[in-house]
Amino acid sequence: MPNTRRWDDDPFTRRARRENYPARSVYKLQEIQKRAAVLRKGDRVLDLGCAPGSWLLFAAEVTGPAGRVVGVDLTPVTVALPAHVTVITGDVLVLAENPAGLPGGPFDAVLSDMAPATTGSRGVDAARSYHLCEAALDLARQVLKPGGAFVCKIFQGEDFRGFVDAVKAEFAEHRIFKPQSSRKASSEIYLIGKGKK
Repeated sequence: MPNTRRWDDDPFTRRARRENYPARSVYKLQEIQKRAAVLRKGDRVLDLGCAPGSWLLFAAEVTGPAGRVVGVDLTPVTVALPAHVTVITGDVLVLAENPAGLPGGPFDAVLSDMAPATTGSRGVDAARSYHLCEAALDLARQVLKPGGAFVCKIFQGEDFRGFVDAVKAEFAEHRIFKPQSSRKASSEIYLIGKGKK
């Protein structure tokens, strides 16, 4: 069982509290933005697995009020959000099968920080992560504008290379990136696709 006290005392967690973000994950997206510039002012952004809301807040800051940010998560988001942010409490797996009712599209960027409920078994957790990533990429294929960007967290496992190849097939350029703000022991890594074909 993880030592949650150690995680609560983590410098990124303390910084997130000071800067009024609900979670330390915001710094992962900030690093991705600094490295790959996946978000621009005025963009329409879809954030999958958006709770507790840190990525929503950061995306809203970057896109500004001329942009639109739509978040989807099974867990309700309880933080105060700007007027140009909409949250849907729902299942991304269901949405990927029928995105017609999704407001705000087509999108300039699709972000996924989704993670499965973990079991402690790296193989099982990686397979579950891959399933979520497939759904995120499938949704991105349907709702991203040509030239759009895709960011997806995946746990490294036997399906990792296949997912990299799937992203490469959809985007003009791709990157594999492990933010410094990711926990050292975590097998999470981010795939970044830019220039949707």
